Amino acid sequence: MPSQQVAIDRVFHALGDPTRRSIVEKLSSGPISVSRLAKPLEITLAAVVQHLRVLEESGLVRTEKIGRVRTCRIEPRGLTLAERWISERRSLWERRLDRLGQFLVEEDEGRS
Repeated sequence: MPSQQVAIDRVFHALGDPTRRSIVEKLSSGPISVSRLAKPLEITLAAVVQHLRVLEESGLVRTEKIGRVRTCRIEPRGLTLAERWISERRSLWERRLDRLGQFLVEEDEGRS
């Protein structure tokens, strides 16, 4: 499987979990420490760290340890990858629907 496909699979796998989507949404507001990120979530700190690992491996999140504090931030390149994949599919379907629309117009004109 090409590396681009593996990367896309990882992004969508990571975003497929509601807790991880919640983490990404929270990080969209700016960098935050792991402990502050974990507070509103109703899961253990260890579980948050596991979710962050998946998000890091997918390229959606980056963490950095300064002293005793691990800070997380969104990594826009991961979201760009998903956006590009979705955009390509949308473009494909728009072209197909345009051709279908043109075909239906021509069919209707042919009956008149």
